[in-house]
Amino acid sequence: MKLVTIDWLIIAAYFALSLAIGLYYARRAGQSTEEYFVADRSMPWWLAGTSMVATTFAADTPLAVTEMVARNGVAGNWLWWSMLASGMLTVFFFARLWRRARVMTDVEFVELRYSGKPAAFLRGFRALYLGLPINLIIMGWVNLGMAKVLSGTLGLAKWQALALCLGITFIYSIISGFWGVVVTDAVQFVIAMVGSIALAVFAVRAVGGLDSLKARLAGVTPVGSTEPFGAGGAIQLLPDGTAMWMLPLLTLAVYLGVNWWASWYPGAEPGGGGYVAQRIFSAKNEKHGLLATLWFNIAHYALRPWPWIIVALCSLVLYNGTTLNPETGLPDPAFGYVQVMNDYLPIGFRGLLLASFAAAYMSTIATQMNWGASYIINDFYRRFVKPEATEKHYVFASRVATLIIVLLSVVVTYYMNQITTGWELVLALGAGTGLVYILRWYWWRVNAWSEVAAMACALVVSLTLRQILTMEELSAYNPSTPLGFAVQILVTVGITTIVWLIATFVTRPEPMEKLASFYRHVHPAGSGWRPVARATGIPERTGEIWPNVLNWVMGIILVYSTLFGIGEFIFGRWIRVVSFVVMAVAAGAIMIWNLNRTGWAGLSESAEPRVGDIVAEGAD
Repeated sequence: MKLVTIDWLIIAAYFALSLAIGLYYARRAGQSTEEYFVADRSMPWWLAGTSMVATTFAADTPLAVTEMVARNGVAGNWLWWSMLASGMLTVFFFARLWRRARVMTDVEFVELRYSGKPAAFLRGFRALYLGLPINLIIMGWVNLGMAKVLSGTLGLAKWQALALCLGITFIYSIISGFWGVVVTDAVQFVIAMVGSIALAVFAVRAVGGLDSLKARLAGVTPVGSTEPFGAGGAIQLLPDGTAMWMLPLLTLAVYLGVNWWASWYPGAEPGGGGYVAQRIFSAKNEKHGLLATLWFNIAHYALRPWPWIIVALCSLVLYNGTTLNPETGLPDPAFGYVQVMNDYLPIGFRGLLLASFAAAYMSTIATQMNWGASYIINDFYRRFVKPEATEKHYVFASRVATLIIVLLSVVVTYYMNQITTGWELVLALGAGTGLVYILRWYWWRVNAWSEVAAMACALVVSLTLRQILTMEELSAYNPSTPLGFAVQILVTVGITTIVWLIATFVTRPEPMEKLASFYRHVHPAGSGWRPVARATGIPERTGEIWPNVLNWVMGIILVYSTLFGIGEFIFGRWIRVVSFVVMAVAAGAIMIWNLNRTGWAGLSESAEPRVGDIVAEGAD
């Protein structure tokens, strides 16, 4: 890709703006770790929610979507679309509880909910496990995605490509803290979306319009197949079990019926968590936390994917979409997105697209830096190594931890070759742990050993299965195939669930004093806390579960109807567009009516416990 002066000016302006935002918030970030990691809990919902969306939009995301589409058509996106149910569960069942808990990280929650040495061990272990290996795997595939983009467009070597973006992101992240990260996220999200929409427009023009695109896709052969998509196959939205990758129906059943509640995955954790929880902590109050998470799920699943999908479909037509033809095909199906940028962007838009990729990359990497450092400092260093230091010391230590994370991420990137492999690995490592993360809020009997057993078993079983299923005699169940991945998830979830339930009932429950303290602070709804409610004399929160279930169902219908309605609008299937619009409007109206009727927040702000009380009791 050849850049001219205007392209370079656009790119330079973007980097200058990012650094300016970082410098603006530098002084504020140095005041305390609460300011540095959760913005002093003063963030409006639209900013916190947009930051969630920006964080899950990295340079690797359009490339991964392109690879999914190249192999399985539009329906291939159900690998991540299926996680919507988990996201909506967080909106209505957990966002208000997370905000009410007033912890600094979701790992700190461990010692708010559990007690004694098992809780301390679990907190320290999760801080290091999530803050280092899991965080580094995520940063590795994000770095790899950006490196592929810059090497494919500008011809830069892998390390040259990373040095500039990673270096600038590191600078504004360590000086500005969470406020700088979130405000930069909002700016970066706008730039990234404008760039991706512009590329989709030019890609459609290159194939002769949408009608030409649909007609030509019928003769395209998916990557890994010998048969073409056929009429309408590539743009099929709803998985009906007839697509090659959906057979047998076990694959579809796992994606839609198991994976969303059983697997831990960043941004779609059952029960919430990670950087989504971090932004809920930073929200002004419970209502802002709920709205932020709702906006995130609408934008993440319904509004953002289509520009990427359109470019991916165009790349299939433009480059034959297959590795079976070395003369016209691409060696890496994900590279189709980059190739469209190279071949069809006019001058001026090239700089905008590269700036948008940098924005997508930097918004995610900045969050991973801040999020990972929050675990290492707040939940390990401050808790176990140096508990009596000053706030300035912890802020300085946070910046050092960020530097260490950056350097280690470069090492991980060096050994990583495929983006989707990282996605699948993280999903597999978290398989089976989801249910315990959900029930710990709503069932008093879950204890620290439940989580320890779930994490340990999921790790051992998933890694063992990956070794077994990659054996030649079991090649049909290789985890890299949809069927093999489904089998791995089912087996891991089954074994892990049995193990953590056994661990729960063979170990003692948490002391009533700890359970009562948690129940007073967070006051979760439902009958799962009835023994604690009776022991403390605190009335049960009745009547909330079923309204939340209704909101959850309506939220899922709203987002899927919007997602499919936009797709049908793009492809000109007008009767379906009207049907999906009606469904989306009806679901949204019922959800808003129900929230107004039952209340957006379970407790008033004045009833929230003080941070110092919670942290002190959580560390007992």
